[in-house]
Amino acid sequence: MNQLTEQRIQAFEAHLYLNEKCKTTIVKYVRAVQKLAGYLQSTELTKPRLFEYRELMQKQSKAQTVNGALSAINSFLDFCGWQDCKVKLLKVQRQAFLDETKELSEAEYKRLLAAAQAKENERLYLLMLTICGTGIRVSELAYITVEAAKAGRTEICMKGKNRTIILQKELRNRLLKYAKKQNIVSGHIFRTKSGRALDRSNICHDMKRLCSEARVDSRKVFPHNLRHLFARTFYAATKNLAHLADVLGHSRIETTRIYVAVSAAAHERILNRMRLIV
Repeated sequence: MNQLTEQRIQAFEAHLYLNEKCKTTIVKYVRAVQKLAGYLQSTELTKPRLFEYRELMQKQSKAQTVNGALSAINSFLDFCGWQDCKVKLLKVQRQAFLDETKELSEAEYKRLLAAAQAKENERLYLLMLTICGTGIRVSELAYITVEAAKAGRTEICMKGKNRTIILQKELRNRLLKYAKKQNIVSGHIFRTKSGRALDRSNICHDMKRLCSEARVDSRKVFPHNLRHLFARTFYAATKNLAHLADVLGHSRIETTRIYVAVSAAAHERILNRMRLIV
């Protein structure tokens, strides 16, 4: 009988950990399976029931959110050997243009940096500078160490993949100066007063506290948008999508394409330069 028991979900969580999935992915996948278990209420999981659940999610959430949950559930079904219960993801047409109301501009980024300086929050200032200057994920900040700053590069090992991140001279000088001021002689630079790595939610909260002074919509202000800004700026300078995918650590170049989509306004400027409407 295909039942989503707590024991099976715990075993799935352990399986994800052993397969070196990152912490946020594990939390996301387990939560999606737990929500399905709540919907089933101890009844058997069948393909028709999963069809019903997919339809319910469609009414309540966006297609991308539904597909994220279904990906997690299908991974769980593979783990249990219940492949006959799997359902297909929703078909979503890739957006041709990015949503300008959600993407952080370079000018807005610089205003956030200025606001962090005005609040004398050097750690937050350097943190934003590091993410936007390297394109790393917020979960990869632990790889920014004193040793890496001295070497000018760091090796990131995530999701079974290794990649090298270069730290510019100006950035590493600032990081080393900050580390010296904080008496950090080795290990990760971005840490709490007790020496623990910074929490993602705390970083996001601290960034949003800058919004009012920086005059930036709070919906645009979160760590991952700094990574998006790096990607767009890097691609504008190089036009090399494959290399950008390697720098960002993407397995699929289609994922990278999402990062470098242009806005509708930018597309219209391109059309105007073409001068075909005469």
